[in-house]
Amino acid sequence: MPGARIIWAALAAFLLDQFSKYWVVHVMEVDRLGGIDVLPPFLNFRYGENRGINFGLFQGDSDASRWVLIGLSFVICAGVLFWLRRAPGNWITQVSAGLLIGGALGNVVDRVLYGYVLDFLNMSCCGINNPFVFNIADVFIFAGAFGLILFDGSKKSPKKAS
Repeated sequence: MPGARIIWAALAAFLLDQFSKYWVVHVMEVDRLGGIDVLPPFLNFRYGENRGINFGLFQGDSDASRWVLIGLSFVICAGVLFWLRRAPGNWITQVSAGLLIGGALGNVVDRVLYGYVLDFLNMSCCGINNPFVFNIADVFIFAGAFGLILFDGSKKSPKKAS
């Protein structure tokens, strides 16, 4: 059974992701407007439909690819939970796992409801025009994966010279 930290972090990430997508896409109508400049060029809302993985990689417009990506998301979530069940790690590891799981499940809900993931965040800087859009779930997935790698809790001792 996953710890309370994992569950709460996953729930928070999932709800923040779904709320942000609903608000920006359906209430602010970024899909109809095409885009909203928030703090140009650093932060803009641009409507996107992602049928692949992060940043539009591995785009596929078939139902099969959609369900493969949904299945892959569940496998990754289960793998993270299995890994943490064997080595629970510290609180940072548990929160990181929750963020990754919550973000992945947020994108799964989009794929089930719409057939694609709703993306709306676009960030550019320093004369570089970034054409990619992403969402809050993607941020949580990356932050969670980064936290799991960086703070995995394992104590690695240096090898002794023989």
